[in-house]
Amino acid sequence: MDKPSHRFGWYLALVQLLFTLCWTVYAIYLPQLAASAGIPASAVPLVLMLDQIVFTACDFATGIAADRITRGLGLLGPYVTAATVLSCLAFLALPFLADAGAATFLGLTLLWTTTSSALRAPPLTLLGKYAARPAHASLAGIALLGYGFAGALAPYLALLLRERDPRLPFTLASLSLALATLGMIAAERDLKAKETAPPRTVFGGLDRRAASFALGVLVLAAGYQIHFALQSAALFRRFAPPTELPWLMPIFWVGFNVAMVAAGPLARRLGGTTAMGGAALIGALALVVAHMAPGLGALTMAEFFAGGAWGAMLMSAFVEAFAAGAGGGEGRLTGILFSALAAATLGRVIMAAVDPGLGATLPWLAVLLWATAGAALLAAGRRAP
Repeated sequence: MDKPSHRFGWYLALVQLLFTLCWTVYAIYLPQLAASAGIPASAVPLVLMLDQIVFTACDFATGIAADRITRGLGLLGPYVTAATVLSCLAFLALPFLADAGAATFLGLTLLWTTTSSALRAPPLTLLGKYAARPAHASLAGIALLGYGFAGALAPYLALLLRERDPRLPFTLASLSLALATLGMIAAERDLKAKETAPPRTVFGGLDRRAASFALGVLVLAAGYQIHFALQSAALFRRFAPPTELPWLMPIFWVGFNVAMVAAGPLARRLGGTTAMGGAALIGALALVVAHMAPGLGALTMAEFFAGGAWGAMLMSAFVEAFAAGAGGGEGRLTGILFSALAAATLGRVIMAAVDPGLGATLPWLAVLLWATAGAALLAAGRRAP
């Protein structure tokens, strides 16, 4: 792996870590800030739904924009940096202007979510465009480590920040992300200087492969959301008191981060679609063990493997996005991937709003989703050239 690509992968890991921590801080304080803005507690889930609707639409739009900018105008970094600085300013203003009313608060939230999409698909698109194809799996794994570490830190942040004034966490999170993003222009220029030869195939548009990919990611992401967000805590409470959950829930993310290293060679050798399918079937088996676990030890191990399976699925999904979009559509396919993730999150928020205990009443739904998608993806991988 060449040094510029390697450095850019680690740089993206830092950016993804800070971006995801911003979202975590927002989710922790949203009920408090909404109350300050005069928004009733019953409407908070609607705000979360609005966030995910915006992400779903804007992630695909920014992916298309990334393709057009890199094809016609050259560097993408200046646009990403400008959008992120605006996003961080809106994020910073949320706790300071929340008491100005619901309209101001919702306007700032929309501005933040819309502009923050610039940090989801476009930076990762650059890996698909400029890094050598054999390095895609390893680089995607490195970049996703930031997402995994942020997931592991989320329960601790919830404990640490629960009783604190939101202005300091929002300020630190927004300034850290803004400062980190200022290096995007130089990092992209360094990566582009080592640009590999143009691909032999030319992207021909959004075809059946792209549609199948989007559906597969959506189903897999829905399984992850249902299991981790709606079921994991309840499974752990069978064997441990609620006070231990902040120390048990990150086990899923430990497995996720381990998979970033272990699954890379498999995705590179088998291809993104086949690796996604295999990881989904392993994950489905891990979820079966989690639901049938006789004790905390077995459940902990099952959660570790379930997290690893989700990490392998997600990393392999980026490999497939880069491959399916090769020749000018890397941004579109990466945008589709992020849009599918946001749509799955939206579905989970809706389920939780309709019935907070719905996850417990559908204990095998995540297993069914991962197993079905895994089998379909394996079959598609066997048919792929």
